[in-house]
Formats: sequence, C-alpha cells, structure tokens
Amino acid sequence: MPKDFVLTVKYDSIAASGERRTSPHSGADSGASMLAARVHETAKRNLRHHAPRSYAALDLGTNNCRLLIAEPASVGFRVVDAFSRIVRLGEGLGHGNQLSDDAIDRTLEALRVCRDKMMAKGVARARLVATEACRLAENGPSFIERVRNDLDLDLEVVDRQTEAYLAVTGCASLVDPKAQSVIVFDIGGGSTEVAWLDGAAPHALADPCNRIRAWDSLPVGVVTLAERHGGIHVTREGFEDMVGEVSERLIDFAAIAAGAGEGPHFHLLGTSGTVTTVGGIHLRLPRYDRRRVDGMWMRSGDISTVIQQLLHCNFDQRAANPCIGKDRADLVLAGCAILEAIRRAFPSDRLRIADRGLREGILMNMMREDSVWQESHR
Repeated sequence: MPKDFVLTVKYDSIAASGERRTSPHSGADSGASMLAARVHETAKRNLRHHAPRSYAALDLGTNNCRLLIAEPASVGFRVVDAFSRIVRLGEGLGHGNQLSDDAIDRTLEALRVCRDKMMAKGVARARLVATEACRLAENGPSFIERVRNDLDLDLEVVDRQTEAYLAVTGCASLVDPKAQSVIVFDIGGGSTEVAWLDGAAPHALADPCNRIRAWDSLPVGVVTLAERHGGIHVTREGFEDMVGEVSERLIDFAAIAAGAGEGPHFHLLGTSGTVTTVGGIHLRLPRYDRRRVDGMWMRSGDISTVIQQLLHCNFDQRAANPCIGKDRADLVLAGCAILEAIRRAFPSDRLRIADRGLREGILMNMMREDSVWQESHR
C-alpha cells in the first residue's frame, strides 16, 4: 500500500491547512437552476475529449459544512478545491428536535458557496450527503426540500451505517500495514462512528469496508454532548460526567470488539476535528497545518497531556489557541471526552490522526464505481 495513498495530492489555490475559508456569497441566486444542466454538459464534454473529470463530495454535518473537489490521479486523487465552514446546523438539537431558522440560514449561505464552487470547477459528478442533524430533526425533510428549491442541490440524508462506512473508506489508507486489528472512529457534531477493522487491505484500491468486522454509531457528538453538559465552563467532574455518558453508549460495541486489542500492532485511527486539534496542540503549531497533522502518530501519554492542558484552560484560553479558535472553544472538551471514552474502552499506546474522512470516502467510492484507475492503466 503506498504510504501517502489518497492524499498524495497537490492542493491548488488552497491554504496550507488544506481548506480555504471563504466569505459568504452575497450576490443574487441567479443560475441556480442551471447547475444540473451544467454538470450534465460538463460530463459529456469530458467524455468527448477524454479530459480529467472533476468530482465533488459534500459533507453537511451537525457542526460543519465541508466540500472537496478532486480529479482522479494515477493512484487516488488530486484535490483542486476545498471549503469548510462551521454552520452548527444541529444547534439546539440536544434540547429539541427542530433545526432553528438561524442555523438554516447559516447553512444555506455555506451551501451556496459550495454550489458556486462546483459550477466554477465544472464538476461532472457529485454526491452531497447530510448526516445526524438532518436525520434527527423533524423539519429535516423540509430543510432538504428548501435546499433543492433555493439552490438546486440534492442533499442525500445517509443512514448511520453508510456514514460509518464512508468514514472508514476515507481514512483506511492510514492503517498500519502491520496491524492485524484497528479501531477506527469519527467524532462528529451529532454522532460518533466506530468500526473494528481487520488488518491491511491486499492492495491500495481495495474496498476497506470488506474488512469491517463490527461497527456502531453512537448518537452523541461534540455539539449534542456540549449542549447537555456545558462546554464553556468545564470542570474535571463535568468532564468525567461526559466521559461516563459516552462510555455507557460504547458498552455494546466494546463487548463485540473486545478482542480487537489482542492482535499485533493494534492501534486507534481517529478522524475528526477533535483528534486533529489534539495533534495540532501537541505539535505547538502557531497555525493549524493539515500537512503536518494528517497521518501523524501520537502516544497515549502525549494525548493525556494535551487533554490535561485543555482542562486547565478557561474558555478564553481555549479560544486563543490557534488550533481551536473561538468557534470551537466550547466544543473541544466534549470531543476530548468522547476520545477519552474510546481510549478507555480500547487501550492502545498508539493513535494515528487522519485529517480526512467522509468526503474522501465519497470521492473514492465514486471514482471506484467509474473505474477511473483501471482506465488510466489501459
């Protein structure tokens, strides 16, 4: 398996973090109805001229709206544009079952930026998925319909199994090839996916989902956990309460995957803003840099040190950390509580950090379905 598979990519016109923050688009919404026709025409033109096809993957979660646009490479793909914005679509879902008007407005603005980027890059094929917030909210279907009517975008609300499988697909290339067993997890805003994988795939382009022995989706994420327990002023006792709640939700999966840690070279593999933040803090980065964090290894003691540091910080100190920021300062300790519960259920001295996941999994699946790598070797 190539060491840098999938994200051995050249990031064009993207900040060093791998994502470019973009201001909300404030212009008129003209041309929205032309997106489907534009995508169809681009696909026909690419087929005629054998030009590289652009693919887009959008992940609308409880906390973030994230987009990747990529073209197939000889192995994996090359990212040509990316976008990420904290929208907190699921804000308040910990106390109710409705998406708020403010959250919907923020999300529509971010989705408008994503639509414009896809049109500008001539995307030939896209998959746009929504996860826990839209699964839980009573007005989720009406929100999906509004996105379709206002922006001409078709959001697909995926079930928890699909979400888990896409996350595994996106980061499985970082599994230690020597490991016979790995626990992969994705800490989201409204849910947390965990999976038990067998050892490395026989070759880089194999479907890693064939290696899943067990999986689960816990209905708890950084947003919902912080809303229930409080994320601004977090005491050690409050932190342990959060760890305890997640640990209870992990009991069934931990029983099924009890033998995971017995294999040689066992390790954890985490993909989420929580683990990348922990990695960035450990490296003392003056600014988050995905090139240094994606794929890095952390020892258990170093993870504990970072968590203890965060527990000693107040909200303002967390907000001032360049790897956290004000938008996530009230969520980071809830994420650390979920991470700590997973570490206690599956003790390991090694954690590999992935700044990749669901979007990359979507892109890999679409390109695999289109046989793009077989075509490139003909």
